[in-house]
Amino acid sequence: MRRRSQGPASLRYRAEPKPYAMQLSDFDYELPPELIAQHPAAERAASRLLHLTAAGMLHDRRFADLTALLEPGDLLVMNDTRVIRARLRGVKDTGGAVEVLIERVAGERQALAHVRSSKTPREGRRLVFAPGVEAEVTGRSGDLFNLSFPAHRVMDVLDAHGEVPLPPYITHQPSSEDLARYQTVYAREPGAVAAPTAGLHFDQATFEALAARGIDVARVTLHVGAGTFQPVRGDDLASHVMHAEWCRVPSETVAAVDKARARGGRVVAVGTTSLRSLESAALDGALKPFEGETRLFVKPGFQFHVVDRLVTNFHLPKSTLMMLVSAFSGLEPIRRAYAHAVATRYRFFSYGDAMLLERAAP
Repeated sequence: MRRRSQGPASLRYRAEPKPYAMQLSDFDYELPPELIAQHPAAERAASRLLHLTAAGMLHDRRFADLTALLEPGDLLVMNDTRVIRARLRGVKDTGGAVEVLIERVAGERQALAHVRSSKTPREGRRLVFAPGVEAEVTGRSGDLFNLSFPAHRVMDVLDAHGEVPLPPYITHQPSSEDLARYQTVYAREPGAVAAPTAGLHFDQATFEALAARGIDVARVTLHVGAGTFQPVRGDDLASHVMHAEWCRVPSETVAAVDKARARGGRVVAVGTTSLRSLESAALDGALKPFEGETRLFVKPGFQFHVVDRLVTNFHLPKSTLMMLVSAFSGLEPIRRAYAHAVATRYRFFSYGDAMLLERAAP
């Protein structure tokens, strides 16, 4: 299904295909809190890797084994979004404390944001972050506030006064370690407020090993929003409305996918955001260049057209990302994989360990 967005004619909008009737409880699991990784591994590639094969077999490996698990001619597709310092703290012009999480930079001096304060700020209220540095509330867009920064560019304000927007399950205040490690080494397009965390495991040595093995790399961009942590409300999945995220699949990546297919290689998405970008650009069955917003909700019953394997971290219970990996590898294999990961003390979520998933047979 394809719809035109309200933006320029060159942009397109992708919504999810026909819903699949499953219940939220199908994607729950028990996770001991101590398995939620609070800090990254000492080295990026030092994490563990749980390999789930297409036959449902589980293999405990190290992330450094990934190169050997891929074949010459395979193509890795990575999300090159860059996390911005999206969290601002300040006060309202009435004196109350306020916390702002920029969801999207909408222009040099405009942004859409989540705003937390004791009382909801009304249109016309000013939010002050430093002497002479403020934003005005100019309206609402659903749950988000429209902010205008009259005297400064949004990115300049974030660079000077913003904090790394760590996920809500990481309990410490952002540090210099987070500034470096909650970012992929290949990030280049600023705009995300959450990291594409599967990419956090890759370092320069990994890329050199991949190149030596004849494995190519291509890029997409999807600016991850705070909605990635949004819970699914209600037990009926068909009623869930996915948050919108901007993504781009360039013509160079489409050509790289075609080249890999022609030589018999597999397309390996690094992270759910890379998968959603590619599949958003191929909902009619053929991968084409794409730029625009996507609300693609991948859940069991989804027909994949592009991605053969997926490198991903472990995801929150009852989340849309649990539904995505269940659609990709099968609900029961994913349940067994997560039970095994809990039993063998893998580290979970953004700073945790990784998985290599094979796509289940249709």
